[in-house]
Amino acid sequence: MAGPEPLQVTDNSFDKEILQAEIPSLVDFWAAWCGPCRAVAPVVEELAQYYQGKVKVAKMNVDENPKTPQKYGIRAIPTLIIFKGGQVVDQITGAVSRNVIETALKKVL
Repeated sequence: MAGPEPLQVTDNSFDKEILQAEIPSLVDFWAAWCGPCRAVAPVVEELAQYYQGKVKVAKMNVDENPKTPQKYGIRAIPTLIIFKGGQVVDQITGAVSRNVIETALKKVL
C-alpha cells in the first residue's frame, strides 16, 4: 500500500505536531504488547491514507512517552483522541470499527 504512514509522535514533538497542527489530528495511543492496539493499527493506517491532507493521523507509544498519555488521563489503550485547534474534541477507547472512528472524524471536518 502506498501513501502516508501515521506520524510517530513523542512527548517532545506532541505540542508542535498535534496541538499546533493546522488541521484536525487523530492520535492513536498504543503499546507494542497490546493486542487490541494491534487490531486497530491497520484501521488507523487506512485512515491516514484516506484522510491525507484533511486529518493528521499520528501514533504515540505510551511506554516510550508516558507524559502525554498521563496529561490526557489515558488509563486504557488503545485510546484514540481527536484534537482540533489544540483541544480534545473526541475520545474513543478500545478496538473499534473504522465506522466508529470515521463518524467521530466527520464531526470535526
